[in-house]
Amino acid sequence: MTLSVTHTEATARPAQALLPLWVGAAVYALLILSGNRLLNDPDTLWQITVGQWIIEHRAVPEVDVYSFTMRGAPWISTQWLAQVAYASVYKLAGWTGPVVLAASAIALSFALFARMLSRHLRDSTTLLFVVAAFLLCLPHLLARPHVLAFPILVAWMAGLLDAADRRQAPPVALVVLIALWANLHGGFVFGLFFIAPAALDALVNAEAAARRSLALRWAAFAALALAASCCTPYGWNALLASQKILSLGQALPLIMEWKATDFQSLGPFEICLLLAIGFALLHGVKLPPVRILMLLGLLHMALAQARAAELLALIGPLVLAAPLARQPGAETPTLSAPRPSLIAATVLALGLGTLASASILSFAPNMRGTPVAAVAELKKLNLARVLNDYDFGGYLIASGVAPFIDGRTELYGEKFFVDHNAASGLMEPDNLFRLLKDYDIEATLLRTQSAATKLLDHVDGWHRVYSDDIATIHLREPTARHGAEPAVRPISD
Repeated sequence: MTLSVTHTEATARPAQALLPLWVGAAVYALLILSGNRLLNDPDTLWQITVGQWIIEHRAVPEVDVYSFTMRGAPWISTQWLAQVAYASVYKLAGWTGPVVLAASAIALSFALFARMLSRHLRDSTTLLFVVAAFLLCLPHLLARPHVLAFPILVAWMAGLLDAADRRQAPPVALVVLIALWANLHGGFVFGLFFIAPAALDALVNAEAAARRSLALRWAAFAALALAASCCTPYGWNALLASQKILSLGQALPLIMEWKATDFQSLGPFEICLLLAIGFALLHGVKLPPVRILMLLGLLHMALAQARAAELLALIGPLVLAAPLARQPGAETPTLSAPRPSLIAATVLALGLGTLASASILSFAPNMRGTPVAAVAELKKLNLARVLNDYDFGGYLIASGVAPFIDGRTELYGEKFFVDHNAASGLMEPDNLFRLLKDYDIEATLLRTQSAATKLLDHVDGWHRVYSDDIATIHLREPTARHGAEPAVRPISD
């Protein structure tokens, strides 16, 4: 007994062809209406500052020019092109610029995502994957360099998987994408890595006689892609920079977006995962072995690091699409592209809507957790060596104050970051006093509710000079005293 796959003969359906366009338009409109959410990250501030530096100096940074602890140390920005883009649109339109740029890139990503899925799946299934992907990506949809690389991520992965489905090597023109990706964000390394499982998938399913030739073509493509990824101002050093981030060891789990996925409360990730497992069990979905390995690898990454959920969300459905279309009883839709005039009309309508909304909506970063007032007071002191909270580093850079530490964790390294975290949280109180001494700290700018702040209130030689709900400044003053030492009372027999 054999299972037959039914393919429905059909002509191109307008609704099917227009779905990606409507998805892109809906995502863009939603992001613009909630535009300030895209600015809800302190790293956006220093990303724009670095972009402004690159534009002003017409060069990319080779060493740190911002902190006082690492000034002059080797540092490169593998995100330089995205930083320039954000700085350029910020100069042109204020905070509306980064919001529109990020929203456009994200909308294009989901339009491409829907387009790639629609080649294999019905509208309802495609839309289900789109909604799930959007929910999983939502925590990381911010005006930062990685979202500008999202369209390339989708197009690159779809190109590799499409070539594997056709048992062919990817088109050479695809390497242009990896070159652009390498200048936008360090995530291009994952794109290079994914060539190997895609090639294996193609070879496993190819005719035995064609495997040698196919393997050589995939190897040639991989070599070209690797060479293209070095087409950056830093050459092959861009690859090494990504390795530095991955080798941060104990520092990574201390950064929110690098922490393992938390299942203590029910969230979108767990809901989507449970629904996917239930769907697969109910319908008896069968996948080729290599595609199973791809999905398990993506799932492992998403469980190990919360930020990798977006990779599972955007790549997982692409891995599944063609095999699902080959399931018994599946339909194979015939897809046609929407007319260019309709695409142009939609883009024009969105542009006009953006202009209209910009006159009503006010875009600006969320400053509720930003030490705006504290930094204004700190600048009056004209100090050079300030120990700051990690999350305050980006705002300090944007304000022209040299930070002790900021979001460029790869610059500071594992030990420096771990020591600072242990000091500010008083996991190791001695670390706090060692850092204050070793770096000759003149003042501290820490969260008001942090353990280190509470301790400094009672340490001689440090005087609180400013405090609000967000941040507190302690100034080194050798004459500051906080009371006499308690008397020693002998233990009675």
